[in-house]
Amino acid sequence: MDASEVRERAAGLPREPGVYQFLERDGDADTVLYVGKAVDIRDRVRSYADPRSDRIRKMVGRADAVDTAVTDTETQALLLEANLIKRHQPRYNVRLKDDKSYPLVQLTEHEYPRIEITRDPDDAATVFGPYTRKGEVETVVKAIRETYGLRGCSDHKFRNRDRPCLDHEMGLCSAPCVDAIDAAGYAEDVGSAIRFFEGETGVLADPLRREMERAAQDEEFERAANARDRLEAVESFHGEGGEAVSSPGSRREVDVLAAVVEGGDATVARLHADAGQLVDRSRHRLDAPDGEDRVAGLLSAFLTQYYAERELPDAILLSERPDDADVLDWLEGAGVEVSVPGAGREGKLVELALKNARSGVGGADDPVGALGRALDVPRPERIEGFDVSHAQGKAVVGSDVCFVGGSAEKADYRRKKLADRNDDYANMRDLVRWRAERAVEGRDDRPDPDLLLVDGGEGQLAAARDALAETGWDVPCIALAKSEELVVTPDGVERFDDDAPHLHLLQRVRDEAHRFAVQYHQSVRDEVSTALDEVEGIGPQTRRRLLRRFGSVDAVREAGEAALRDVEGVGPTTAERIARRL
Repeated sequence: MDASEVRERAAGLPREPGVYQFLERDGDADTVLYVGKAVDIRDRVRSYADPRSDRIRKMVGRADAVDTAVTDTETQALLLEANLIKRHQPRYNVRLKDDKSYPLVQLTEHEYPRIEITRDPDDAATVFGPYTRKGEVETVVKAIRETYGLRGCSDHKFRNRDRPCLDHEMGLCSAPCVDAIDAAGYAEDVGSAIRFFEGETGVLADPLRREMERAAQDEEFERAANARDRLEAVESFHGEGGEAVSSPGSRREVDVLAAVVEGGDATVARLHADAGQLVDRSRHRLDAPDGEDRVAGLLSAFLTQYYAERELPDAILLSERPDDADVLDWLEGAGVEVSVPGAGREGKLVELALKNARSGVGGADDPVGALGRALDVPRPERIEGFDVSHAQGKAVVGSDVCFVGGSAEKADYRRKKLADRNDDYANMRDLVRWRAERAVEGRDDRPDPDLLLVDGGEGQLAAARDALAETGWDVPCIALAKSEELVVTPDGVERFDDDAPHLHLLQRVRDEAHRFAVQYHQSVRDEVSTALDEVEGIGPQTRRRLLRRFGSVDAVREAGEAALRDVEGVGPTTAERIARRL
């Protein structure tokens, strides 16, 4: 897209607050190159006819189209921009790699819609948000369910009910699953919820106020206080389009932020002070596009993306003033005092944060960066580990664990039952193919990893790479062999120093994948039918105890009667029957 095309496209855009996206088109697929926000979308997009840097010039040159979304307020545009950056990971935006997106509320596209809080809404759903205070959103959604009985269960549970569930007993659902309410009545309740999210606060506030007054008259003061708290949350919900507001005044809670850029690495260090005492510190990696070396720009991107689910502090001290005036307006409008101290105790706090940031950029305490350098791959911020567990080809299962920034991300763990087969290589190939196919087809809600790690040696790695080649999923893959802790790569076998932090990281991922696979295998193994079921006097509980004690039916067969009698529930007669039957 050249300058004249940019001006031509900008001429037809709205002159309202909102976000814009530069898109690169490849057939029917669109790739988001850049997401930005604007008080006046038309003016902002027109400014790209004269790009401000080589990086932006390259982005505009690749772009084929511009997409926009109008918002009611500049603050909503700020939050929507952060959400879209998190969701699409545009190449030319600064991206916080270890954080979450802003929560949304969706009403699904069903005959009886489900209401839920999500960060990845369905395409056909009715969606409201984004919001910065997840706790407040949870309070409001629960109040809506208590007032209008909207369901929150999964489609599977909804389809397979023959009687109301506990949510109905607790007054959270009108039980449309068993026809306790007809479609017309449920649709009316859904309409009331939609009107609330569109700004009609009284739809929810009025019933809560009546409940509070009734409870007070009945001298049920605890119930009245609960209704009062929910009413306050509901009435303040639309104050700033649902954005969090932190009251000004005391500077009891203070965050200190400092950013450092060295080469291709960018780090923001955060110190947190409570009542004048440092109580917490953390470092955060930023995925900055090529050419983005301005600390002011990195801090602007960090501020909006970091405070997604967090309470805003009373004050934020910065190593440099952010270059985005909208970000500063948002913070100051929320009652947060923002400053760049140059001296005194606050200046020393910023210096301490800078030291933390510098020590985190390529330092010895950065095993993720060291691993990337050792393997000659881009920084593997997100690693997925795979392992297979079975009992001589029975109850075969696979695990897929996830580590982000060197720490376990248990919400992204997955597990898979596999076909029974006593072939470790084929099992690993099937497991990795399952993950790869879901990624390629867009059926996996997790981001693609930067590195795959399989538990095993050259054979397991070859099987995993076969699966990647078959599906076309382009992700670096290595293996870690248990016996000698050798790192197996497509280029050969390497031995890292025993005390290398990046080797310890691989070991943690490998061991966690193994633990998760074994745990799942044990639960699946206890469910399958075995020869023990045919032994008189052996019930499900005794069978589970035997399998957990000895590991497999073959091991039970090889155990002597004395060892069998050590298992709870197995007496001399039963032990003799087991030995005779097996």
